[in-house]
Amino acid sequence: MAAARKPSLVLLILDGWGHSEQRRYNAVAACPGDHMRRLAARYPHTLLAASGEAVGLPAGVMGNSEVGHLTIGAGRTMDQAVTLINKTLKEDSFTGNPVLAQACADTLNGSGTLHFLGLCSDASVHSHLDHLEALVRLAAARGVPRVRVHPFTDGRDTSPHSGKGYVTRVASFLAKAHPDAAIATVGGRYFGMDRDQRWERVEKHWRALVLGEGLQAADPVAAVDEAYARGETDEFIRPTVMTGVAHHTIGDGDGVIFFNFRPDRARQMTRALALAEFDEFHRPRRPALAAYVCMTPYDGTFDLPIAFRSRGPEMVLGRLFSARGLRQVRIAETEKYAHVTYFLNGGVERTYPGEERILVPSPRVATYDLQPEMSALEITEKLLACLHQGETDIVVANFANADMVGHTGNYEATLRACDTVDRCVGRVHEAARATGSLLVVTSDHGNAEQMLSTDSKESLTAHTTNPVPLILAREDLVGRRLADGGGLASILPTILTAMDIDCPGEMDGGSLL
Repeated sequence: MAAARKPSLVLLILDGWGHSEQRRYNAVAACPGDHMRRLAARYPHTLLAASGEAVGLPAGVMGNSEVGHLTIGAGRTMDQAVTLINKTLKEDSFTGNPVLAQACADTLNGSGTLHFLGLCSDASVHSHLDHLEALVRLAAARGVPRVRVHPFTDGRDTSPHSGKGYVTRVASFLAKAHPDAAIATVGGRYFGMDRDQRWERVEKHWRALVLGEGLQAADPVAAVDEAYARGETDEFIRPTVMTGVAHHTIGDGDGVIFFNFRPDRARQMTRALALAEFDEFHRPRRPALAAYVCMTPYDGTFDLPIAFRSRGPEMVLGRLFSARGLRQVRIAETEKYAHVTYFLNGGVERTYPGEERILVPSPRVATYDLQPEMSALEITEKLLACLHQGETDIVVANFANADMVGHTGNYEATLRACDTVDRCVGRVHEAARATGSLLVVTSDHGNAEQMLSTDSKESLTAHTTNPVPLILAREDLVGRRLADGGGLASILPTILTAMDIDCPGEMDGGSLL
């Protein structure tokens, strides 16, 4: 019988767990549990930059789970999709994009109506309105007769009542930029951008887009006002159709461009609108589209045109450990499963030899403040089983609670979420210490540490630009120090130093140990 393998590394990514000196409405600092504080007091620890240029985003832009996991897995900083698209705008090469030009041409040969759908936001997390405006200008320049826009209101990466301002901005721009452009539907991202297989939400928005079913309003600003009057914040605005707009539904011969650059919340709606093989819900009709363009690669299985492609990293965490013959397990619940698999592996649908994946279903609740524990306890049990079975070298797990509950704006629930995660960290540390494993605890971006807007007038549901912790817990590291000034790109080089593994040259984030 082969000897049991002692895990070399346990990497915990506490999603949305940032650091702020401001203690008011700071669910991380106020967390009743003290396991994280104990770890930081005993072992080497530091704070890492997790936003802006440190993760390949424009300066001052808050981090997010996608770019956070990409950067952690690559061990270096890379320009993210928003940065690459912004560069084409500055260099004036956006208008020459052949995929976008072909979509305009195909629409001209079809019905003449080109639809743009995506998140109505300037947060640079999933989309940016600058990109929508550039697309509308491109359509006008190429003679597309009609433009219809279908904004998904945000309220999650932006203030919960900022949607009216964004919708007003889009409506005003359309009136000036194109002779026949209008907002055709409005609906919250809760419906059109679900990523957790809640197909009943997607269906509700799909029926508004394709069948014209749902609530009705005279104009988009009125639609938002009426939603606010119903008690709905931007994220949860029910799909609403504009009654006074001709050609408001997506029909035969139309073109569609989904302008979200982040893929995870664009996949399900794209499946429903564009794929022939689909059985998640009944589609009374499937429009024969002239074109359907994804802004970036949404899914490796989609045979659809892609406007902007970026070259991902060649060497990533998974490939590096696999090449050394190490067995690795990735564990997360549904909400963050793509992040510890697809994104941590460099944004490609690839499972490396020796890589196992464990998906724990997220709870089926409307919003996670109703169950702040989410699936953290189940994730912990799966992780502990991996450690005790002795068949795994590397375990990577994501705890989604601080981020997903923080997004609800419910402070008391987020306290419970953080306490749950803290207790899970304590249990994992106990097991890692018993096996002599290196326990690394970090985060991908901030959220739960700042739950009130800077003007103290409204709950903050968005991510933050705050730093995140990095703790290396192993008994031989007691008394060692981690250098300051690092970012998420420093995590993997630091881990490799602690494991006495040579760091590949392209992983230039720099070791802090």
